[in-house]
Amino acid sequence: MRFRGKSIRRKIVALLLVPLASLTGLWVFATYVTGREAGELMGASAIVEEVGHPLEDTIRAVQGERRQTLVFLADPRASDALPLLRRRRAVTDRVVADVRQSAKSKDIRDKLSPESEAQLDAILGEIDGLDALRGSVERRTIDRTRTLAFYNGLVDPCYRFLNGLHTMENVSMDKQVRALVGVSRAREMLSREDALIASGLIAGRLGAPELRAVSDLAASRKLLYEVNLELLPASERTRMEQYWDSPDTEPLRTTEQKLIAAGPITEPGAVDSARWEEVAPPVLERLANDGTEMSVRFQDRAEPAGYRVLIRAGVAGVLGFVALLVSVFVSVRVGRELVRDLSRLRKDAHEVSGVRLPSVMRRLAAGEQVDVETEAPHLSYERDEIGQVGQALNTLQRAAVEAAVKQADMRRGVSEVFVNLARRNQVLLHRQLTLLDTMERRTENGDELADLFRLDHLTTRMRRHAEGLVILSGAAPSRQWRKPIQLMDVVRAAVAEVEDYERIEVRRLPRIGVGGPAVADLTHLIAELLENATVFSPPHTAVQVHGERVANGFTLEIHDRGLGMAPEILLDANLRLAETPDFELSDTDRLGLFVVSRLAQRQNVRVSLQTS
Repeated sequence: MRFRGKSIRRKIVALLLVPLASLTGLWVFATYVTGREAGELMGASAIVEEVGHPLEDTIRAVQGERRQTLVFLADPRASDALPLLRRRRAVTDRVVADVRQSAKSKDIRDKLSPESEAQLDAILGEIDGLDALRGSVERRTIDRTRTLAFYNGLVDPCYRFLNGLHTMENVSMDKQVRALVGVSRAREMLSREDALIASGLIAGRLGAPELRAVSDLAASRKLLYEVNLELLPASERTRMEQYWDSPDTEPLRTTEQKLIAAGPITEPGAVDSARWEEVAPPVLERLANDGTEMSVRFQDRAEPAGYRVLIRAGVAGVLGFVALLVSVFVSVRVGRELVRDLSRLRKDAHEVSGVRLPSVMRRLAAGEQVDVETEAPHLSYERDEIGQVGQALNTLQRAAVEAAVKQADMRRGVSEVFVNLARRNQVLLHRQLTLLDTMERRTENGDELADLFRLDHLTTRMRRHAEGLVILSGAAPSRQWRKPIQLMDVVRAAVAEVEDYERIEVRRLPRIGVGGPAVADLTHLIAELLENATVFSPPHTAVQVHGERVANGFTLEIHDRGLGMAPEILLDANLRLAETPDFELSDTDRLGLFVVSRLAQRQNVRVSLQTS
């Protein structure tokens, strides 16, 4: 991911957005997981309440109808056999109606898994065939074995459905739910055994296949108890084991063993139907009550666990949301503070580099005195890393201002040295000119007079060069005139200060006066331009000077026959003449241009170089 060219605000937002997005995702995920767990718990509780309990009632009703149906088939001539059977059927139809009503609910259907929904539909489909079985029973066109198998086929899917309900995320509690279903299924084994033995004793015969089925049912019951009681709490396991070892179940166990040991029964023997009625139904009733009580006690244990799941889901959601809000608040606040500090630092840096330092440089260039403490105020920052950068900016600002002030002081000192030396040279040169003038007046020898004139001309040039140092230093020249002077005389005076004055041709100029204060500067300016023309043109060529009035003043043109300048050099020279830059000690190649620029600026004269 590339963030080049982006603002610091965007980078900070991106930096803070990534952990916030991650935290939001984690909160959403945790809330979803815990919420789903709570939803599954509530959905499973609703299924158990609306479907599971009615289905348990259905199992018990079917068990009662199954027993009475087999008894009816064993002795259909008994006077009370059919009325009892019909009452049992009515009970079954009532609880089945409750199951059907719950199964039609869309909310229940939505909470069931596809597998559980298919199992429930299969159970209801099997129950739909109950009417046909009942008709066959009343017509006595079906035997007890097939009837028992049909009723078993109704009960087994019910247990598979109950065993498949996943009611708790807690593994231990979920195992206890399955163990309760297993214990109930052990009672189903006894119920099947009871129906088979009761009908066989009433009919007066128990064949070998029926006795093998009884033996298998007894073995399955014991196995189911052994497997499932291990998953129940110790108190429940102890209670159930004590009951099966108690005198209350001893008659049933003894009678069961006698029947299995006696072999097939074809005539009344040691165990008759009356004896079986005494020992089996009370145990079945007690087991049914114990199963109900175990379910109630399990609900008492599972309810706190369910509440813990709900509380955990609520706490996770609320705390996660609070943590998210706190993170957003802290991130926004920290981000705003960072952006504010960085924006302030950027603003201060721009102000220092773009406003304060250039202003100081301009004022120093204008010769003003600058106070470092005033121009480089101390900016206060925090003690963090950004504050350390700000402190470095303070140090840099102060160092830059101090360096500029020192440089200005140095330049001012150099200028003062230049002015001092130039003034001294001017005094000496003035005295030398006065002495030469006296000697010229006193000398009558022509050769000596010519030498004195040449010496006088050389001294005049030396005076101009010394005056140039004064001008570069920003001071005014010592020569001053109070009265106006003719322009022609000013030009002639400038010509007299040039070494090759013989090559200069001055055409007649209009009679125009030059104000006294401007005479010295204008003479020096023209002399510099004339000397430049003579130096950079062939020695055998002439330099012409002429001028004329124009709409906005007077134009003086100096023509030479020099080789010319490259376009970029000519442009640079004209910029120097027009803008009057500060004189740099390192730039000594074109001192004349600096002098001309200073004089032109002071007298409001425009000077430009052009191709010949």
